[in-house]
Amino acid sequence: MSSGYVPRGDAEFDSWLSNLYDYAESMTSAPPGGAARWPDIPASAVEGLHGALADWQRHYGPTLHPHTPGQTAAKNDARVRAEKIVRPFVQRFLHWPPVTNEDRVNMGVPNRDAVRTDHVEVGERVELELSVRASREVLVSFRVKGSPGRAKPKNTDGAVIIWAAPDSPPASHAELTRHAMASRTPHALAFDETERGKTVYVSAAWQNERGNLGPWCDMLTAIVP
Repeated sequence: MSSGYVPRGDAEFDSWLSNLYDYAESMTSAPPGGAARWPDIPASAVEGLHGALADWQRHYGPTLHPHTPGQTAAKNDARVRAEKIVRPFVQRFLHWPPVTNEDRVNMGVPNRDAVRTDHVEVGERVELELSVRASREVLVSFRVKGSPGRAKPKNTDGAVIIWAAPDSPPASHAELTRHAMASRTPHALAFDETERGKTVYVSAAWQNERGNLGPWCDMLTAIVP
């Protein structure tokens, strides 16, 4: 995706980052007696986003008044640190369901289909193996299909894993609405107590450094222990 979505001006960046964090935090927090709308974005990732915002604002604030060159340099360094956290957060979590096009517009994040990027095809398929390790946990091991080793294809960030535990078999991959970006194998999928005994359907595809996906592999199933 384009890297130009992050505002260049400091004031605009401050407003954009504050809005992005507030929006993500509201969507990943469960209301009393309810469930979060984005349940698969880990709290640690949102906390990292909050830390980046706090670090940025701590150094940005002093530059709104007469300040020293050292304070300007500290502000610039804080911005670099913030972008090193926020860009991977956007790339890893905000381009997949249940995040919608409307959500991305509200956050100031471009939709993939509206962004012109060089198209680099990913031809390799993922080969999956599912196993169980503990209660409410399914391990997803992945490799290049047909490969004896576990190395990722060249120029890929890792595998995008999608899954769901519906009441009836899914008709297509589009119904696998939970997702994770996994750079290492195996990757653990965690489930709620209410999901024990249900059938989980899992698929995966390689994602390259430009964010392009390869073909989805066939779905595999496991019983949530």
